[in-house]
Amino acid sequence: QLQASGGGLVQAGGSLTLSCAASTRTFNTLVVAWFRQAPGNEREFVSSITWSGGNTYYADSVKGRFTISRDTAKNTVYLQMNSLKPEDTAVYYCAARLGSSGYTTTRHYRYWGQGTLVTVSS
Repeated sequence: QLQASGGGLVQAGGSLTLSCAASTRTFNTLVVAWFRQAPGNEREFVSSITWSGGNTYYADSVKGRFTISRDTAKNTVYLQMNSLKPEDTAVYYCAARLGSSGYTTTRHYRYWGQGTLVTVSS
């Protein structure tokens, strides 16, 4: 089970950190990702990280501004979001899959948490 938190309202240029806590046992083959969905848009990939080695992937739109990390002791993945823009406004979801990393489509992720809303004002 995944629990996302940390969303809120922030001004453009500001920062937020999202957390995704896994309440069940984790596996070395686990890959945790963040997706987001803005109103009227499809859910899109933001970033992912492998549980075992910490390999990371980013969408081009967030590269250099967002940082994904994991704390294996706390079973938690974080998404540090800096230099936020109004176009980052969306509901952010964490998701997980077992197996290979590098997938950026929703159908490859079996486990989903509830969303957390991020609103960036201009």
